[in-house]
Amino acid sequence: MAEREIVPPQNIPTDYPVIDTDPHFNRVIGYMRPYDYALGAGVASMGPILFHLMEKMHPSHSGAKALKTNYRFVAFLGITAGFLRAYMESSKRFWGWTENAREVEMDMREMVQKVKNKEPLYGESSLSPYMQGVAARNSRYSQIFFHALPMFNLVNHNQHGVDTLKYYRRAEEELEAEARAKNGL
Repeated sequence: MAEREIVPPQNIPTDYPVIDTDPHFNRVIGYMRPYDYALGAGVASMGPILFHLMEKMHPSHSGAKALKTNYRFVAFLGITAGFLRAYMESSKRFWGWTENAREVEMDMREMVQKVKNKEPLYGESSLSPYMQGVAARNSRYSQIFFHALPMFNLVNHNQHGVDTLKYYRRAEEELEAEARAKNGL
């Protein structure tokens, strides 16, 4: 069977540099800012707070056991919504939709180190290239649709919508600078 062509991601004009159009779950979590955690906590707390206010304003007159169960369920929904909101904020910086200078620098350091260590940039995958492409197409920009179907990229693949040559160039520059410093030039 002939090798199938890779479908490139759509180029969306952004105000900030694109780091990754389909970031892996671990990278999104690892690059979160304190603001993301605060936003997630705020969103998570809104469910139980609003439920408590509604219960005070218009009591349901349900038993204590039913009320406790409802509070637990609302807390679960709030925590889920808070996590998804924080994840979305972090993802928008990967896509270049919001200010991302910190993430660009972190990405450059991480990827250059992988190049120096001769590791694959986006990890190794046991999937065929075709299945990696299917996974990439299914999860790319999927965070936009979180309200209906939370979907994360859990697959290592090489289809991230960025030119990886910049990492190799920077690694080469750093290695040359280290060699010059070692030789005393």
